[in-house]
Amino acid sequence: MVKIDFVPNDYTQQRQSSRANFMYLVLFMILMAAVGITFSILKLREQSVKSSLAAVDAKMMMAKGQIAQLEELQTKGKVMMKTMAMAAELLEPVPKSVVLACLTNNIPSGVSLLELNFTSKKTKASVPKPAASQYQAATSAANTEQDSFSHENLFETHIEIKGIAPSDIEVANYIAQLGGAALLTNVALVESKEHKMDETKFREFKLTAMLRTDIRLTKEDIESIRAKSKKTI
Repeated sequence: MVKIDFVPNDYTQQRQSSRANFMYLVLFMILMAAVGITFSILKLREQSVKSSLAAVDAKMMMAKGQIAQLEELQTKGKVMMKTMAMAAELLEPVPKSVVLACLTNNIPSGVSLLELNFTSKKTKASVPKPAASQYQAATSAANTEQDSFSHENLFETHIEIKGIAPSDIEVANYIAQLGGAALLTNVALVESKEHKMDETKFREFKLTAMLRTDIRLTKEDIESIRAKSKKTI
C-alpha cells in the first residue's frame, strides 16, 4: 500500500531547523550558566585568598611590632645594666676588699679581728672636689684643707669593727693607726671588755669608723694597698 505524505517538505525542514535552534539555545544557556558558576567560584576563591593575604599581612605587622618592642626592651635593658653598673660604682667607690686590706695593714701585733659590718646611707653634704688620686694626697698630707667644695648626694659607709687584743694598749694603738689611715675617718671606741680564757686575759673591743666620702682610688692605689696587705699576711 502506497503511503502518501501531504506535509510539505519546507514545513518539515523548518520544523527540524526550529528544534535544532532550540537545542542550540538550551546548550548555550547551559554553557553560560556553567561559565557564570565558574566565574562566581573563582571570585569566591579570589576573595578567600585576599582575606588570607590580609590576615598574613596583619600577622606580619604584629610580628614586626613585637620585634620592635623586643629590640626596644633589649636596648633599655642594656642602658639599665650600664646605669646599674655606674650606680654600683658610685655606691661603692672603694671596694670592700680594699677597706679590709687597709684594716689589716694597720693592725698591731697581737690584735685579731672577729667581725666587720658595713652600713651605707645616703646623705647630702659639702665635700672637697676629688683630685686625680686623693689616696696619695691623703697619705702624704691627711689633714690638708682644700678651698673648693661641691654640694652633692653622697653615700656614707659606716664600719663596725669587732676584735680581740691582749690589752687596752694594743686597742689604743690600733685606734691611732686607723685614725691616721687615708681611707678612714671618725674612728672611735665603742666598748672594751675584759675576758678570761684558760688563765689568759684579753680585751674584746668594738670600734666604729666611717669611710671618707671624698676618696676616689686609682688602680695604682688599690694595687698598692693590696700589696701591703699581702706583705702583712
